[in-house]
Amino acid sequence: MLKEALLYNKLAHNKVSCFLCSHHCLINEGDFGICRVRRNKGGTLYTYTYGEAAAAHIDPIEKKPIFHILPGTRSFSIAACGCNFRCGFCQNWQISQVKEAEKLGIKSQPLSPQEIVKYALEAQCAS
Repeated sequence: MLKEALLYNKLAHNKVSCFLCSHHCLINEGDFGICRVRRNKGGTLYTYTYGEAAAAHIDPIEKKPIFHILPGTRSFSIAACGCNFRCGFCQNWQISQVKEAEKLGIKSQPLSPQEIVKYALEAQCAS
């Protein structure tokens, strides 16, 4: 869903400065930030992934790098396309790198913040 982004400033000449992450992208009209999911259209920054999940899973917390926090519980994990890193060892590269995800035909599914909370509570996820 296309939605006006948060955490950016409008600048002169239809440029925007995004400060969602530490890259602080200066984005010209029509261009995307390094994450490839935030675009400057007419001097307004839009996010292309709001309310969309490329993956949603319920897993035992022991599968997560935070396994020591709530041992013996379940965790509801979600992911959207796009990432501001280009890690060579990324286990989720198919969805984190949106251009590659598009090539592979990975589609996001609508999933609102309210639905995420609802599903996590229904599945009795502690995190």
